[in-house]
Amino acid sequence: MERLEIEIGRSILSLETGRMAKQSDGAVLVRYADTVVLVTAVSEKEATRDLDFFPLTVEYRERGYAGGRIPDVYGRREPRPGTGEILTARLIDHCIRPLFPKNARNELQIMATTLASDRTYPPDAIAMVGTSAALCISDIPFPGPVGAVTVGKVDGQFVINPTYDEKRDGDLDIFVTGTKHAVMSIEGRANILPEAEIIEAIELAHQEIKKIVELQDELVARCGRPKGQLVLVEAHEDVEERLRAAATDRIVKSIGIVDKLEREQYLQDLKNDIATPLEQEEEAGNVSEDVIDFVMTKIQKEEMRRSILSESRRIDGRGLSEVRQVDCEVGVLPRTHGSALFTRGQTQALGVVTLGISGDEELVKDIEGKRTKRFMMHYNFPPYSVGEVRPIRGPGRREIGHGALAERALMPVMPDEEEFPYAIRVVSEILESNGSSSMASVCVASLALMDAGVPIKAPVAGIGMGLVKEGDRMAILTDMIGVEDALGDMDFKIAGTKDGVTSIQMDIKIEGVTKEVMERAMHQAREARMHILGKMSEALAEPRGDISLYAPRIVSINIPVERIKDIIGPGGKIIKKMQDDFDVKIEVENDGTVNIASIDREAAENVISNIRGLTEEPEVDKIYTGKVTSVTNYGAFVEILPGQEGLLHISELADGYVKRVEDVINVGDEVAVKLVEIDKFGRLNLSRKAAMDNGTKPEGKQPRKALRLPKDRRR
Repeated sequence: MERLEIEIGRSILSLETGRMAKQSDGAVLVRYADTVVLVTAVSEKEATRDLDFFPLTVEYRERGYAGGRIPDVYGRREPRPGTGEILTARLIDHCIRPLFPKNARNELQIMATTLASDRTYPPDAIAMVGTSAALCISDIPFPGPVGAVTVGKVDGQFVINPTYDEKRDGDLDIFVTGTKHAVMSIEGRANILPEAEIIEAIELAHQEIKKIVELQDELVARCGRPKGQLVLVEAHEDVEERLRAAATDRIVKSIGIVDKLEREQYLQDLKNDIATPLEQEEEAGNVSEDVIDFVMTKIQKEEMRRSILSESRRIDGRGLSEVRQVDCEVGVLPRTHGSALFTRGQTQALGVVTLGISGDEELVKDIEGKRTKRFMMHYNFPPYSVGEVRPIRGPGRREIGHGALAERALMPVMPDEEEFPYAIRVVSEILESNGSSSMASVCVASLALMDAGVPIKAPVAGIGMGLVKEGDRMAILTDMIGVEDALGDMDFKIAGTKDGVTSIQMDIKIEGVTKEVMERAMHQAREARMHILGKMSEALAEPRGDISLYAPRIVSINIPVERIKDIIGPGGKIIKKMQDDFDVKIEVENDGTVNIASIDREAAENVISNIRGLTEEPEVDKIYTGKVTSVTNYGAFVEILPGQEGLLHISELADGYVKRVEDVINVGDEVAVKLVEIDKFGRLNLSRKAAMDNGTKPEGKQPRKALRLPKDRRR
């Protein structure tokens, strides 16, 4: 067993191997403070399936016992991975996948399992460190090590590996990975911070990453295994030569075809033209479609990069910093609470906003505990958006990841709950895709929120940046399209307002990027962001002054905490009846805040009146209009407030003599009465006579005055 440790941030990071999971190719137990993650790496020694991609699977799981809880789901087992687990798995995948050859075909599985959590430090960064360490000590060829930390900003100071609370409440939360020499990937959010501060935080992270890499180097020196070989898809030299001779000139002609589908069909026709005769040749009978695809992609990559670096001409004919045509529309759907359509070249997103009440908030359950989210951003990527046919299933990792990226971009501009007490859901439907659909989702969501009357602090736009680098030659591409992402060296997405960055994601497919490259990319991205924000403002510059007629209007009142039970009633009977009678939603919070949501303002006002009546304390000398609930021979009982009755004695019915109560009032009558006394037993004593003395028009019958005879007729 080997165990090494080092201080990172405010705690000790330790790596241990040789005690657990010894049948895996590599296993490392990582601990940071009292959070522990076990990471294993296992690879098949042979290519077992005919695949056209590198079969890497990264799984991250959080066990309930790690946080000291039993899962509160049916069966009491951990459910399928939640959003947080999927996002952590994506963070790891984005870092390590580019380090393996694309033409590798050995199936590789990484499994990271959080075994213990102190509920203080999140396990995402240490899971990434454990992944790198497990691969490095195994016999799996891996050009690591790679380190990872998160960076926060609390009270104006950068913090390495911030706590859950610091990540949530601070101005910055970015996840950074890198090698000893360069940064590999970045993902996170910022509270509208300038680009210079983002660069500074990344530089700080890289200094800590270097220490983590050195720790892994020492672990490998102590117990690392000799590396094996990966199974690679390769073409025989003579086959590649013939493919190049047949395809290169025609692939060069594809550069400049603007329409994505037209270019893809051109290349498919080319593939069919050259594959058929090659496959018919006896000596080339073992040439697979995978080999042909591999060589054609290799040629396409070479020619695309040559055109960019030598001619500053991109595959769709644009200049390096040119943004595709941007079109924006708002209010495109009836009845919805807010909608917008954003088109950038052949990438198009439809954004739709729905407003709800706190009961519509998302319940999040993870290793940290339970909490609710009032702002939700969802991203859908149907197959028709790229002209494909495939089975329709639930959201995949890509859809969850892109939705989370857009959500992070918009969070800093969302209004406080006190200002806008709504649950807010935005859905981005990708209708067409050819690069950076996640950033199109940021733009369309911003427009749809403003169309819905959500008072966001500022519009947000996003842009995808690419990179082509060979030796000392380099080109940064603004508004990257799909093929430039696939064949380029970087996928860098930046979102923000006119004043600063709100979200960032970067994946590198080479050995990393320097500070200078990131600075240039951010500067170029800012120029593009300003251009897109200008186009968005032409459609809608600021939030509408009011929400949609079809959105629920939330009215809030406060009641004494001790009176909450009075409006809920036994088994919720009273509150359910009000909701059914007035077709509203009512929510009561523990502090006595009552939220009433309805599209009918009059119905909401009636509910407020009812609630105030249920919770109002009777006041002596106040005149009420009550309803007669019962009559006795000595008076009547009148309900002056919901559930609160008082006695109206027969002597207090009128100035004159009243023989029978029914001569003046009956059950069901509404009558104005004055509360004249609350006795020591809490009983309410009412007077109709006193209300009449105050000038209130009396209800009910007036008693007949006694007939007085002349004196001479009296006996």
